[in-house]
Amino acid sequence: MLILKIILMTLGVAFTVFGYKIYFQEKYNLINGFEEAYKAGRKTKRYAERVGLVELIIGIILTVIGVYGIIIK
Repeated sequence: MLILKIILMTLGVAFTVFGYKIYFQEKYNLINGFEEAYKAGRKTKRYAERVGLVELIIGIILTVIGVYGIIIK
């Protein structure tokens, strides 16, 4: 069970880092195919910001759940 909590926390940290880089540092190339779709006009920067924000929030939630699970046991 501890392994699952560690995996959960690892995924949470990964999502948080990617969400931070996309949302705050505007590294939109982390989104698969975004640059080509943006040049073609199919995607907007608002779309990329929403993707980054969602990843950031999901990452924070997963990390908190993992830490909570380890502390409470």
